[in-house]
Amino acid sequence: MKSRHFITLFLASLLIACSGAVSTDKNENNSEKADTLFESYFNERMRLFPLEATLNGENQYNDLLPCDISDSYREKLKEFYSKYLRLVTTYSSDKLSENDRITCAILKREMEVSLEGLKFHDNYQPIQQFWSTPITMAQLGSGSSNQPFTTPKDYANFLSRINAFSDWCDSAIVYMRKGIATGEVMPAILMERTLPQLEDMVVSDPKLSVFYGPINLLPAQFSSSEKEQITREYEKAILDKINPSFKKLADFVRSEYLPKCRQTAGILAIPGGKERYQFLIKQWTTTDLTADEVFELGKSEVSRIRGEMEKIMHETGYTGDLKSFFAYINNDKKFFPFKTPEEVLNAYRSIEVKMAPQLSRLFGKKPRAKFEVRETEKFREASASAEYNNAAPDGSRPGIFYVPIVDATKCNYFGMESLFLHEAIPGHHYQTSLQSENNSLPKFRRFIWYGAFGEGWALYTESLGKELGLYTDPYQRFGSLSKEMHRAIRLVTDAGIHAKGWTREEAINYSLENEPGDAAAIATEIERYMAIPGQALSYKVGQLKILALRKEAETALGKNFNLSNFHDELLNEGCLPISVLEDKIRNWIKKMGGGSELVNCHNTTTSCRAYL
Repeated sequence: MKSRHFITLFLASLLIACSGAVSTDKNENNSEKADTLFESYFNERMRLFPLEATLNGENQYNDLLPCDISDSYREKLKEFYSKYLRLVTTYSSDKLSENDRITCAILKREMEVSLEGLKFHDNYQPIQQFWSTPITMAQLGSGSSNQPFTTPKDYANFLSRINAFSDWCDSAIVYMRKGIATGEVMPAILMERTLPQLEDMVVSDPKLSVFYGPINLLPAQFSSSEKEQITREYEKAILDKINPSFKKLADFVRSEYLPKCRQTAGILAIPGGKERYQFLIKQWTTTDLTADEVFELGKSEVSRIRGEMEKIMHETGYTGDLKSFFAYINNDKKFFPFKTPEEVLNAYRSIEVKMAPQLSRLFGKKPRAKFEVRETEKFREASASAEYNNAAPDGSRPGIFYVPIVDATKCNYFGMESLFLHEAIPGHHYQTSLQSENNSLPKFRRFIWYGAFGEGWALYTESLGKELGLYTDPYQRFGSLSKEMHRAIRLVTDAGIHAKGWTREEAINYSLENEPGDAAAIATEIERYMAIPGQALSYKVGQLKILALRKEAETALGKNFNLSNFHDELLNEGCLPISVLEDKIRNWIKKMGGGSELVNCHNTTTSCRAYL
């Protein structure tokens, strides 16, 4: 930061010396003050969100685990968000650099949305089968995730988190009881999925615990006495802290919570559910789309993609209807060539090798971060989807593409290429790594996440398969369309469940009619939408916006359009809300010589829905 300011001031003084002009340095002073604000916000945020700090490679808070569901913690958040909203609104945009104007706009929006979110009692529903602190603790405690285990202090840090986790579990029971009293409870079937996750953490032999993983990874340079002491401490923590905490939570869910859970699928059924879902749409898509508009957009996309699917189906020579084609590619043995998990992982690794020569044509900037393909841990693979875990900015942890492989012989190859493009390269790995490695951004922007941008980008990259030398057979192209269809279906089923009163079964049946997934996998997906309302909307909304902006740039720039430059411009500022992204790309088009007749479509307002 300081070197950038020094260069700015040096150039300013040089201009004065050459031209005789007099500068008040107002912009420089304002930018310096803004940088101080951004840095203060990030540092204060990391202490409030220490798990986020660990993910970001900010390791000074690796021993902390706040009780983030408590009223007192949420009051601290309210004070924190209010403070920085008040501070950021004191800055006048005309006195800031372009980069700082963008940062102030993002910070202001973040504070406003975060304050609005505190109006809802999501802390009354603190656990589910997809995302929750118990799952996060198990991932961290496995020794193969974000929590570092390289020094004795690292091992002591996680013991502190284990101690705090016991308090967290006690509080979870308190707030879930509050949810029972107010009718803000989870669907019963989600708790039926969560219960085995909790029960499986209770072991008679500490060596069988996932939390014993760091002991199996004790560094060779530790002395014998250090190893023995740490081993004793972890065995004791597993028996005296981990086991009782998970057992208490599991017993409560089984005997007290589950009987009070609801049979409905969507949050429309809980107090304030309609307003809460509309907020979640805004939070996840960074737009003002309504639930009805999301639903109709999804149906329109489903219809369009079905037409494309039917064309490819006929290209393969298949003579049945689309639904029978789904059954064919779900069951024919030729689509299931794998016998071992390693064969599945190697098939994904070969995709990277195949497209590597083409990457330089589509991207001028590539991340420094290393990348790996790994099998999802056994304790969570049954309920997990394929996913990407961010690389550490300092290079201490690679980006990891996790693949759940319950049974290798049941892994279908036809959708592998599009999945790799999305979750790995150039999807999440390029976007998140380039963002975190960009030292010209304030720290909080290097790690900020907007689903509409991040997931929209990843879904957009699935359309680059041909340009990257993939999709060379119709089944891989059909796999790409099936993945896009899956995201379009999400708009319909997510809004259907949470705004239209759809049942779980209605959502499953709609999916089965329109995509080639098997019934069990689709049921797991629908239960994911039930658990985290709104998150699944971000993919398609963001993808459609990026495609629209690319088309706009191609039209405006004509023969001067360069796809590599467009991609670099999209990614060079990290995750952005949709309205900020629109302004950024349109300003870039003008700088590149494009016309000024560009549609103003901020936040996808009603008059501009077609531009999604």
